[in-house]
Amino acid sequence: MAVIPRSSYYDKHYRQTAALIRARRPYLIKNIFTGTALFGFAIGVYVFTIKAVAQDNFDDVEIPAASEPNKTPAVQPQP
Repeated sequence: MAVIPRSSYYDKHYRQTAALIRARRPYLIKNIFTGTALFGFAIGVYVFTIKAVAQDNFDDVEIPAASEPNKTPAVQPQP
């Protein structure tokens, strides 16, 4: 059975130690800012897409009547 190698940043219960918290502290604000920017971009793309699709107007597309049988064969016979 393989054993997970120990790191000096985690205790025996694999919880963060004070050293790991100190090592991550300088990057906390940058990581929060980057995560917020990525999340905002993703939400912006989603909202833009939904609004763009909602503006589509399909009035010029003709919808055939359901009761009308198809008059043309799907495959033209070869002479």
